[in-house]
Amino acid sequence: MTDLDHLTQSLARNLKRHRQERGYTLDALAARAGVSRGMLIQIEQGRTNPSVGTVVKVGDALGVSITTLLDFDQEPQVRLVPAEQAVRLWSTQAGSHSTLLAGTEAPGPLELWSWRLMPGEGSSSDPHPAGTTELVHVREGLLTLSVEGRDHEVPAGTSASFEANVPHGYRNEGGEPVEMTMAISVPAPR
Repeated sequence: MTDLDHLTQSLARNLKRHRQERGYTLDALAARAGVSRGMLIQIEQGRTNPSVGTVVKVGDALGVSITTLLDFDQEPQVRLVPAEQAVRLWSTQAGSHSTLLAGTEAPGPLELWSWRLMPGEGSSSDPHPAGTTELVHVREGLLTLSVEGRDHEVPAGTSASFEANVPHGYRNEGGEPVEMTMAISVPAPR
């Protein structure tokens, strides 16, 4: 079996699984994605090699990435992310940073983060989609969690959860670094 055959079969299996998990009929997904029902049938049966544009449209309609749709290794359901593959997405010269440790997309996106905030630094966020929840566990230091303009002190060893569809942010107003772990759950698209 060639790499293209593997991709075609992975796309067929993953598209059907994600469509069914969301309860979409072929007609409903076709309408959401702006592609024909016939194209979806051909993809799910592994009879076509669709364009990248078509795969992007279908992924967007399902709320999943192209990587998820083309993933060879959807089985078994364990994915290890070695430290060198974790992705640092935000950092400052003083040493603050956030690192995406792992993520999944079933039933909606779920991400696990490691954060370090140096004294005097912070990060703010615009509201996420309705239904988004964030969980934070402070391992070291004293975090100031701001949710919709109201501050909450979260000391080491303490966890917090909140609906993140409002403006929110994280600050370190203390004298030592804040180390925290965060999980973000975004609802699946309807």
